[in-house]
Amino acid sequence: MRSDNPYSRLMALQRMGVVENYQKIREVTIAIVGVGGIGSVAAEMLTRCGLGKLILFDYDRVELANMNRLFFRPDQEGLSKVEAARNTLQAINPDVVIEVHNYNICAIEHFDHFLGRLREGGLSGGAVDLVLSCVDNYAARIAVSRACNELNQVWMESGVSEDAVSGHIQLMVPGETACFECAPPLVIAADGDERQIKREGVCAASLPTTMGIVAGLLVQNALKYMLNFGQVSKFLGYSALLDYFPKYDMSPNPECHSPHCVQLQAHYQLHVNPT
Repeated sequence: MRSDNPYSRLMALQRMGVVENYQKIREVTIAIVGVGGIGSVAAEMLTRCGLGKLILFDYDRVELANMNRLFFRPDQEGLSKVEAARNTLQAINPDVVIEVHNYNICAIEHFDHFLGRLREGGLSGGAVDLVLSCVDNYAARIAVSRACNELNQVWMESGVSEDAVSGHIQLMVPGETACFECAPPLVIAADGDERQIKREGVCAASLPTTMGIVAGLLVQNALKYMLNFGQVSKFLGYSALLDYFPKYDMSPNPECHSPHCVQLQAHYQLHVNPT
């Protein structure tokens, strides 16, 4: 094991039989939507793992209020999160291609471009290999869900509760597992105001420990999915107060509000699971 090779300990996973072909990661492109408490740490972990390409989407700027989290530094205050992230990540590992987009994916004028980058942003000019949703609001999660359903793109969702002591990750395989619209929050299902989910003016609590744990679970799941080792979790929760990790599957809803999801469910049943 050479001390001057930044990938030597990663390649040891292959020599020890954990991963069949670790070098495959150099061909992988992952898009991260939301470069906040989870997304920024996930991006750093993937960069240190030697990923081929990262595409980052966010429209916020770095604030001093973000310093209770990991990754960002006080000297980056005022920079867009994606630019600050690119600068840091390129310094950590210049081998990784970093593409950034500083806009709101929920805005009508940006959604088509967002779709296009997921469809054509891969290293070879094709679709990205995986999308990681690390956003903190319902509207953005819906935008990611609809884009991935339209493109038949596998993605993973993540989040941390407002009280900062619980979180989750979830694998979304269009047609096979539940999409984000298959099981909407109760306030949405009851035709309520989605702004109730994230209350304007209310500062949610944030712990770097919880954010870091959820980011680690998310990236570990992504690595298992991309490099085909271990068991990929469909849904994995985390409760810090009890050190409890609930785990279960979520089936798609035949009455989902997303027409693309319903179409993909029919395709999956017909071609993948005919019984």
